[in-house]
Amino acid sequence: MKISTVSVIIPSHNRRSTLNRAIESVKSQSFSDWQLWLVDDGSEDGSGEWFQETYAREMESGQFFYLWQENKGVSSARNQAAKLCQSPWLAFLDSDDEWLAEKLEKQMNLAKKEPHLPLIHSNELWVRRGVRVNPMRKHQKQGGRIFRQCLPLCCISPSTSLIQRDLFLELGGFREDFPVCEDYELWLRICAQWDVGYIEEPLIIKYGGHEDQLSRRFKAMDYWRVKALAEHLSSPHLSLSEHQALRQVLLKKGRILLKGYQKHNNMTHFEEVSLLLTSAMEPELDSTLSSPS
Repeated sequence: MKISTVSVIIPSHNRRSTLNRAIESVKSQSFSDWQLWLVDDGSEDGSGEWFQETYAREMESGQFFYLWQENKGVSSARNQAAKLCQSPWLAFLDSDDEWLAEKLEKQMNLAKKEPHLPLIHSNELWVRRGVRVNPMRKHQKQGGRIFRQCLPLCCISPSTSLIQRDLFLELGGFREDFPVCEDYELWLRICAQWDVGYIEEPLIIKYGGHEDQLSRRFKAMDYWRVKALAEHLSSPHLSLSEHQALRQVLLKKGRILLKGYQKHNNMTHFEEVSLLLTSAMEPELDSTLSSPS
């Protein structure tokens, strides 16, 4: 099997209606040294059969690959392809999004100029229910050391990300026990230790507002963010000010969750979140914690 510079990984579950747009946006890239991996996460809409018939020639040539798995979620789907491919770089594309033509070229140019950056992302255009919308200020993207910016909400879109495969595998990939916010959790782990690259120009079109989006299906998503934040309470990679910002965000999100649990008489995660808040309120940081170099 020829090893391309970039493996493009598209997880899909019953997304026949948008797959063609996503795949064709990869085929239209000005950067040509890539392979595409479609991971069919237990689809029942015929999208797997459609893909294998439509792109039979690309599969025969070794540029396209098709993987099927029982419905295990987007993290499992991405991780499976990342383990099997051998490209030094991974690029993720959600099956309902679309890349602009120079996406990979501009990111690979930056990767060559700044080889120390393990992750490169970009700005994006937003389309909601067919209408172009402007992101709010809180969604503004940045590069460099952005751990603080990653705390309130997910500030890197998976479809914009280009990441070194070795690092991705070393970190264990996306958390498969996170049904949502798996991207938020991974970016926290990366940004706690490394600077990231950023291209201000929008390089993807991010579509939203449809009923099968995970963010619309799951309530109280901050439960998963609180779990992710708590993992960094004793991190040796953060500065004192970053630790303080982390605790503030965790406490704010956790207290809102607890009020919501009480209001709706849903106490499933009440004790767990309470314990996480208690650990975040411990006033003294370990004296061994040091600022990143």
